Amino acid sequence: MIIIATIFVAIRFFFKATVSRMDFGYDDWCVLATLIAASPSAVITVFGTVKHGLGRDIWTLTPEEITEMLKWFYVMATLYFTQVTLLKLTLIFFYIRVFPAKEVQRLLWATVLFVVLFGVVFDIVAIFQCRPIHYFWTKWDGLHKGTCMDTNAIAAANAAISIALDFWMLGIPLWQLWGLKLHWKKKVAVALMFCLGTFVTIVSILRLQSLVHFAQSSNASWEFYSVSVWSTIEICVGIMCACLPTLRLLVVKIFPILGGSSARSRNKYYNYGSGNELKNVGASQSKRSQHHDIVVSSPRSGVFDVGDGITVKTSYTVQHSKSDTDEASLVSHEEKRTPGSRV
Repeated sequence: MIIIATIFVAIRFFFKATVSRMDFGYDDWCVLATLIAASPSAVITVFGTVKHGLGRDIWTLTPEEITEMLKWFYVMATLYFTQVTLLKLTLIFFYIRVFPAKEVQRLLWATVLFVVLFGVVFDIVAIFQCRPIHYFWTKWDGLHKGTCMDTNAIAAANAAISIALDFWMLGIPLWQLWGLKLHWKKKVAVALMFCLGTFVTIVSILRLQSLVHFAQSSNASWEFYSVSVWSTIEICVGIMCACLPTLRLLVVKIFPILGGSSARSRNKYYNYGSGNELKNVGASQSKRSQHHDIVVSSPRSGVFDVGDGITVKTSYTVQHSKSDTDEASLVSHEEKRTPGSRV
């Protein structure tokens, strides 16, 4: 799965650098950092933990294999906490670019601070959960002295807080979407795009379930396997979900008919003056992506008898179309307030 996640990130950066020519934001760098942190975990899983007995019955392993497996698992656990933190920051920074309202910005930046604190605390706890540190992978034989925190409690607490944060982060865009004066079909479409991220939450819940089984098992090498698998799936799926908005723009760029802008402009439900907007507020937005095209349709005339004389009324329809490379345009430009859109 790490290969698929890498492809998603590569497409995201390629699209922004060569097609849309947009400046990279904090969310882009965070998703790249998540991938960089996840790559060693994939290598460790294959050449570290699995090679030394992960997924096999502990009674079939040699003492050296058990020690090596636990050592590499310790490294993976620490990296996992870092990956979860970076992944959540990716989504939050994306929301910061999308939602300009001051109260929402304050909530999002407060969430950033909490997530950073959350990540730092659990990274420190993961590193120093045993004294001495090497006691984590040597305590199993009963020949070494040391103390350790409750590993199961640490993992469960991290998973529970992470899931709660996922629901909180999902609630913010849905809360903003509720205030938009859009037809319910459009609201559902946008909501579904945001709800794709809940798939990561589902994986997190499944991982938490595996942690419960792990806590009740005396066969560490066997139960560690399911925890490792779900942890890898969670991070890789999260990376792919974070790249979906950009991939959607790429698909629309290749197949413009999928954008459906022409059809929407003729729909009575998609009109001007909604009074609410989703727009990009990134200060570093490239000027090249701010290009606007103005299309004036053929004039339409009408003759009206108003009693005192004859009035001829000619109307023009002016359409302002913004570059479709703006990844924050979650709602089509036709739905935004466009001053002077009617003459």
